[in-house]
Amino acid sequence: MLFRKIAALALGASVAVATPIYQRDVDFQWGSTKVRGVNLGGWLLLEPWITPSIFQNLNGTVVDEWTFCEKVQNASAILRRHWDTWVSLKDFQKIKDAGFNTVRIPIGYWAYKKFNNDPYIQGAAPYIDKAIGWARQTGLKVWIDLHGAPLSQNGFDNSGRLIRLPETPGWTRGDSVNQTLAVIQLIANKYAQESYQDVVVAIELLNEPLASALTGGTNAVTQFYNDGYGNVRKISNTPVMVSDAFLNVSFWNGVLAPPDISGVIIDHHEYQVFNPDLLLLSPAEHREYVCTNSPSYAENANKWTIVGEWSGAMTDCAAALNGWNIGARYDGYYPNSTKVGSCDNINFIETWSQQLKTDTQLYIAAQISVFEQKTEGWVFWNFKTEASPEWDLFRLLDNDIFPQPLDSLSSESGLCSV
Repeated sequence: MLFRKIAALALGASVAVATPIYQRDVDFQWGSTKVRGVNLGGWLLLEPWITPSIFQNLNGTVVDEWTFCEKVQNASAILRRHWDTWVSLKDFQKIKDAGFNTVRIPIGYWAYKKFNNDPYIQGAAPYIDKAIGWARQTGLKVWIDLHGAPLSQNGFDNSGRLIRLPETPGWTRGDSVNQTLAVIQLIANKYAQESYQDVVVAIELLNEPLASALTGGTNAVTQFYNDGYGNVRKISNTPVMVSDAFLNVSFWNGVLAPPDISGVIIDHHEYQVFNPDLLLLSPAEHREYVCTNSPSYAENANKWTIVGEWSGAMTDCAAALNGWNIGARYDGYYPNSTKVGSCDNINFIETWSQQLKTDTQLYIAAQISVFEQKTEGWVFWNFKTEASPEWDLFRLLDNDIFPQPLDSLSSESGLCSV
């Protein structure tokens, strides 16, 4: 299978891009085959809400991977055990058997290089190789996602380091951007090589940079995208993913634009649980919003778009989803929030009513249908969790809630009228 040349980036800023070592295409039909993927979140970069057992009984001072490595005496042994057990070949086979074709693998920069006396513990990088081997064995494709940058690109705990107000994420200050580019080059030097193009079909430069909170704003992010794209292109034409940075995808039309540059795809994340107004919606209204909101990320763009994160959640009830020791908006325990409903049974799928199961299934089906009609595909978050079934593909599959088979959904136009 050959990679179809993609409409991609660079009008506004000039980019010096080296000629790739070779022009062989990755083994995925971008443009004709929809991505049907799932994230392997919480594996090579900890997120407290995905694996709360790792963060319990630590006096509330350990809130992210930075503080975990800094404060937990046996952190190295715990991480090693987690890396060895959280994902397996059996998981890859289950993903493949459910009709998926791609896994997105988040990883932090420190897996490849540490800076400025970081407390992070290294050792995660070799598991990318293990994952690629499992993907090759099961027929899945891999999208490598740099999920955490030095000093944090967004201040979220999922970047590895939580930044609390009034502080702001420091990624664009000092030498952090150059450090990130050095890590991108290390990743590209290995995984953009021809020997990996049968499995590694994209490299994402950085997950969710929060441009509005960063020194230099969109200008700094744009220059990073230009330079990071150039780093990958020094090696090959492996596709480059860039986050929309919480902006309308059309904002990026003037950045790395066609016809001068190709092989760039916008990664948009679509959730309905972090906005108080959206939490007020009924299940039917959540589905309707899926249908009416797609123009905001799927129209007026000169690049392909993929929904690289989304979920089955209509509440933010997942424990620690908003941060360790921070409650949910839905039940009113988040600071300055107003209660919408109860979280009592949301995290216990065995207590779900048939109506909740049906509503969740219809919500997931509507998203898949719209994403496949309007974009190049989707990547569900997450493959599993310890205690958050709205976000847990495996639990949703095991309880006959996640729609199967996937091929039945892309043409179901009636989903947007329910």
